[in-house]
Amino acid sequence: MSASNHDPNWEVTPSDVAELRKSGACELLLDVRTPDEVATSAIEGAEELPMQALPARVAEIEAFKDRKVVVFCHGGVRSLRVTEYLRQQGFTDVWSMQGGIDAWSSDVDPNVPRY
Repeated sequence: MSASNHDPNWEVTPSDVAELRKSGACELLLDVRTPDEVATSAIEGAEELPMQALPARVAEIEAFKDRKVVVFCHGGVRSLRVTEYLRQQGFTDVWSMQGGIDAWSSDVDPNVPRY
């Protein structure tokens, strides 16, 4: 998975994600970090699916193909790659959270530990 063809318009800010979650518009918040990273810091209600496992496990999220999905990682690089990959797999409404969980911690929820 490379981020070579990504569109910068595929990103949403952590504040946007918080609003989408509050309104119920974000149907899947997908955490693509490693299990060790998730153990360190997590966003409540997010589904965990490590980036390296995604190609083998994409069927697990197939039900969200035409629903709003927001992907996040630590800083936003892996999530942008996953966003591109999912769009290539036919997901129509998938977005990367700009700045990842690090930005979420500083901009939305300071109770989420930064690392």
